[in-house]
Amino acid sequence: MEKTLGQYDLIISRCKDIFSKKMKDYGTAWRVLRPSSITDQLYIKAKRISTLEEVGESKVGEGVVPEYMAIVNYCAMGLVQLELGPSDTNTLTHQEVLDFYVHHIETAKTLMINKNSDYGEAWREMRVSSITDLILMKLHRTKQIEDNKGATLISEGIDANYHDMLNYAVFAMILLDEQSLN
Repeated sequence: MEKTLGQYDLIISRCKDIFSKKMKDYGTAWRVLRPSSITDQLYIKAKRISTLEEVGESKVGEGVVPEYMAIVNYCAMGLVQLELGPSDTNTLTHQEVLDFYVHHIETAKTLMINKNSDYGEAWREMRVSSITDLILMKLHRTKQIEDNKGATLISEGIDANYHDMLNYAVFAMILLDEQSLN
């Protein structure tokens, strides 16, 4: 588990760096997005990964890792939006947004630690394409929950799905990093 924690933190550090730099470029324009719009953006990213896995090449020169990183960051944005709600005014400082980001990443990490304990790091034996499919499945579930106005009878909510997708994306990047070393 120590190996996983180190790898997880490294991946998150890379994602946070991109998140922070993009926020300096674009500000918090994403704060206008409703959670359902973030879910749709996540779907676009996951669908592109799936297509690249099937086709084996990219026409625009970017591979799957930047898309997985985007999934991590959009999930964090989605969690912020679920907590604060959309806003068309920029009332948060760069540091405040980063604090929300870190909070939600830490919550996802704690969930990952608990689930990893229960599942024995089974994800390490999975294909990356299966992790992509799990993200797509979680997106379909999330869309259904959103279409049901957030109501569920027995299932976890939108936030739980965002946490799981974030962790799956990190797992995929860990596996891809390990594959590139072999």
